[in-house]
Amino acid sequence: MQPNPLRPAILAMLLMPTLPVVAAAQAPAQNRFQVVNRTGQEASSVQAVRTGRGDWGGNLAPGPMPTDKALTLRPDADSGCRFDVRLLLADGREAMKRDQDICATPRVALEAGDVRAAAAAPAAPPATQPAPGRPNPQARNVSSGSGFVVAPDRVLTNRHVVDGCDRIFIRTADARMLPAVPPARVDAGLDLSLLAVPGNPGPALPFRSGPAVRRGEGVIAYGFPLPGLLSSDPKLTRGEVNGLNGLGDNPAQYQISAAVQPGNSGGPLIDLHGNIVGVVVSKLNAGAVSRRTGDIAQNVNFAVKGAAAAEFLRRAGLSPRMADSTGTEQGAADIGEIANRSTVFIRCER
Repeated sequence: MQPNPLRPAILAMLLMPTLPVVAAAQAPAQNRFQVVNRTGQEASSVQAVRTGRGDWGGNLAPGPMPTDKALTLRPDADSGCRFDVRLLLADGREAMKRDQDICATPRVALEAGDVRAAAAAPAAPPATQPAPGRPNPQARNVSSGSGFVVAPDRVLTNRHVVDGCDRIFIRTADARMLPAVPPARVDAGLDLSLLAVPGNPGPALPFRSGPAVRRGEGVIAYGFPLPGLLSSDPKLTRGEVNGLNGLGDNPAQYQISAAVQPGNSGGPLIDLHGNIVGVVVSKLNAGAVSRRTGDIAQNVNFAVKGAAAAEFLRRAGLSPRMADSTGTEQGAADIGEIANRSTVFIRCER
């Protein structure tokens, strides 16, 4: 018997990550909270924004807010629990509290001890420096990948997509560019990374809870392959689950025939019921296989299993959405519309 040319020692050489270089919170149960002015003087403006946002937004009060008065606010259901709150006072000072958990304490009181001199407006950054919270168009070492929303303000992708990044930006389906907030939660073995992205990057996609995935099931890969060469809009490719284990019998991966390219890394693999069954991670390096076996492998790609990804999210303190894949399957175009709302482009600046 001839020795197996795909020895475990060379398995890593045969995988090609699909990343190119190119140049836990739940909504408040009652969905409302109160801001109370206890500073001892009238407030000219009341502002409350989700923690991590780069600006304060507009005045939320219909008029000046007297002391000892409360204002009830009703944020969107998917806004999460952590808010920064500020009062601008009649004497020009401000009262502020940051990172308030409105789910645990839906009443934020600004006291006299919270009053301080109003911060001066930041100076405009030099033309040679990137503006805070915005991509740097002059960055020389930029790479990209794909990701998808798994919970309010949380995006899942591959670790190798964001490994070593100094700054990470998420482009949403409605073309907003949102900065990711460090640190990321990482599982190096699974090659997964969970990013915090304040700003509502999109609705969370559900993970498949059952039945078990079978060989031959239809799946769809969705993401942003070959940015800078292909158009900037997301791409949909359809294929099948070819094998229930990855390269070298990796039990945490599926082998799939849905075509993926550099840039697809971290994107969702979705079944025909609209549920996540995997996270696209790599493709077989056809050149390396050819040099070792004399044959050219065709369309051999891999995805981290959805069950493994969902368990990673639970370890990170999230409760991923789960759904059964039963009933009538949907068409690829319908699945694409579901995926599009929640799949994001990831820009990494080093």
